[in-house]
Amino acid sequence: MTSVMQHYGLLWTDPDGAPQAPAGGYDKRSAKRRRTELQAVGCTRVEIVPVRPGEVPEPVS
Repeated sequence: MTSVMQHYGLLWTDPDGAPQAPAGGYDKRSAKRRRTELQAVGCTRVEIVPVRPGEVPEPVS
């Protein structure tokens, strides 16, 4: 039996109001930690979204 690792990306709005997305993917634990870090510096609308390996989410303006 094989295990499939789910990859996640983040989408957020930085404190200046610009939509952002990371250049890489995360596992679930790392994505949650990064979400907390982004919120701590004033980013809003921070979302964790599932992505396929090698993909990154596109920020929505």
